[in-house]
Amino acid sequence: MHRRFAKSPHPWAMLAAGALLGGCSAAGVRAAPAADVTAERPLTAAFLVVDGVYGTELTAPYDVLEHTRHHAADGRGIEVFTVSPDGAEIVSAEGLRIRPDHSFATAPPIDILVVPSAEGSRDALLDDAALVDWVRETGARARYVVSLCWGAFVLAEAGLLDGYACTTFPGDYERFARAFPEPDLRFNVSFVHDRGRLTSQGGARSYEVAMYLVDLLLGADVAAGVGRGLLIPWPPPPADRPAMVSDAAPRPPAR
Repeated sequence: MHRRFAKSPHPWAMLAAGALLGGCSAAGVRAAPAADVTAERPLTAAFLVVDGVYGTELTAPYDVLEHTRHHAADGRGIEVFTVSPDGAEIVSAEGLRIRPDHSFATAPPIDILVVPSAEGSRDALLDDAALVDWVRETGARARYVVSLCWGAFVLAEAGLLDGYACTTFPGDYERFARAFPEPDLRFNVSFVHDRGRLTSQGGARSYEVAMYLVDLLLGADVAAGVGRGLLIPWPPPPADRPAMVSDAAPRPPAR
């Protein structure tokens, strides 16, 4: 029996317990990676893909992060790749056939682990001990771990959300809360950023957390460039800014 069958009820968190920000630009937060990371190699982002992965939660953040190579000052941006348990071809929920770049055994160092939702994210994948162990170990080493929609269930099963504020697909708040009492679940926000964890409601809002992460890591100018390329206004106009929860600290003033 695994973690999702925990019997203790979740203390339904009040949204006001965290800093609710009306805007989505990360221009006021500190970039996390050390300066020598991109000097030696680009930041890497690995997308976990399995049979039944949902297209939007995979392709939206993948597209955003991949576009950074066109706008980063060094021309490298974030190097993105896909990882599946054995490296074999997978089929998305929509029928797209995807040939992963790596298996768990061959994946290079991972700075950003992205876990999109899949058809089995709320049940069958949670019983896959090898997958959950890999997510736990890889996520513990990564600078950031990002989930989209039901991907939060996998992170929670791996223990990566214990003691963190998070969110998930709105239709499954109650199911998530009953299964995982340790995370601090937040409601009715596009995404939550708590230290090294970013969790998104998913769907079309998967773009928002990815744009925020680009701004956070590479700066507002790179994020704005990615936005121009993808026709995503960045930063968003005030009336269109999604609600988010963030603990990010102010960035030191520019010299």
